[in-house]
Amino acid sequence: MEHQEPVQTESVQTESVQAKSTLTGSSPAEPVLIASDSAKPAPNPRRWMTLRIVVLITFMACLDSSIVNIALPILSVRLNEPISTIAWVVTSYLIVICVLGLFYGRLGDIKGNTLIFKFGIAVFTCGSLFCGISVNLIMLVIARVIQAVGAAATMATSQGILTQAFPPNERGRALGLNGTSVALGSLIGPPLGGFIVYALSWHFIFLINVPIGIIAFILALRALPKGNASNESLDLTGVFLFGLSTALIFCAVGSGQNVNFLNPFVISAILAGIVLFAVFILVERRQSQPMLDLSIFNNPLYTISVICAFLVFLSMSSINILQPFYLQNARGLHPFTAGLMMMTYPVILAVAAPLSGSLSDKIGQKLPTLIGLCFSTIGYVGAALMTVNTSLILTGLVYGLLGLGNAIFISPNTSLIMSSVPRHKLGVAGSINALNRNVGFVFGVLLATTVLFSSMSARYGQTVNTYVAGRPDLFIYGMRATYLAVTGICFLGVLLTATRFFAWEKLKKNTPGQ
Repeated sequence: MEHQEPVQTESVQTESVQAKSTLTGSSPAEPVLIASDSAKPAPNPRRWMTLRIVVLITFMACLDSSIVNIALPILSVRLNEPISTIAWVVTSYLIVICVLGLFYGRLGDIKGNTLIFKFGIAVFTCGSLFCGISVNLIMLVIARVIQAVGAAATMATSQGILTQAFPPNERGRALGLNGTSVALGSLIGPPLGGFIVYALSWHFIFLINVPIGIIAFILALRALPKGNASNESLDLTGVFLFGLSTALIFCAVGSGQNVNFLNPFVISAILAGIVLFAVFILVERRQSQPMLDLSIFNNPLYTISVICAFLVFLSMSSINILQPFYLQNARGLHPFTAGLMMMTYPVILAVAAPLSGSLSDKIGQKLPTLIGLCFSTIGYVGAALMTVNTSLILTGLVYGLLGLGNAIFISPNTSLIMSSVPRHKLGVAGSINALNRNVGFVFGVLLATTVLFSSMSARYGQTVNTYVAGRPDLFIYGMRATYLAVTGICFLGVLLTATRFFAWEKLKKNTPGQ
């Protein structure tokens, strides 16, 4: 079994080096909590090919969580199903990913992250093929579940693979590129899906994954590093309790958005899910080899970083919800012009995230994360102040600032998360981060739509659940309330990430041998 000494001991060595370099005038990167380089073999020569494979598959998996949204009206017509029913094509995919994320992360720590990742590629590719040849809704939903089973395996293990493959001085850049693929996959999905549906057919939204998946699988067999297996056992009770509780909560949330959250069945499902999750926590605390080792949260640096990431992903969801309504409905822009404006955010994110990761490898992670969250908070304030008369240049600058802020935050924060746990827990740590992202996006959409339509309804004097034609003032009012709520959430992230400076000092004091 792989050496399991907590990686925190290395911080002592790096801090000593940093203290010496201060006397000599050099500026090494802020230490991250990882195992000493002198005790490790040379960097994997195939690490950059590993990165390309991981980034490609991660992008595809995240793309498929959003690309279907634009095709829902067409699927409703082609498959002769109402929109509320067709929505399960999207919901089923997200639920399965959330349910299986921790399971695959733990399985990766036991069987090896590489093995689970390659399994995920194969299943995701097969699921994409089945989606593309589906002829009715039942077949399509089943195929989407298969696709999500594979996507969950790749998302849960990708960060662990990169953390093992890359040395500390390159890890931020690698995780930054992977984080970029996550954000781009989620943001580019709707416009890319619209183009494919318009030029070809909805089937090609899924079929396009097949040749890419086959090529990626072949490359993975040749290039991915060998995973390290252990003789630990899998906590099947924990797997069952977590899966059932998560499925109940997310199914209830998905149904509540279409019916009513006061529906007795929705309330019962949410309460049952919460009770089962509480039981899951109690069971995991007593297990000798739990699916989720709760001791991982005893590390304040890890815990704070995970919470901050959740708040950022929660906030990011509001952009996806509000941008199309604001640009096309409220401002009346042509879809092409609106599409170009919507690309501002992901383009800035794609360019800045790898640069932010590289910078954090040199100067450390704590300061960039704080700066990134401050930029995002200012960006959300700017978004809250926009009206139908705001110039397109200023609108683009606001979206660009949001993209820049999130890009500066995500890469260093992911590096902090993955570098603050022992190597034998990388699978679980990566799966928690992936689950964190998906849960943040789901509840972010719920928060944004709830605040938006509640504010519009209060202003209008009657229930509103969509854009009211001829009343852009109503939408601007609701948009402002939503962005102000998100600003508060983001500012909370600023306060929390600032505490990481103190958490770091606490870790050093509690490190044996310090």
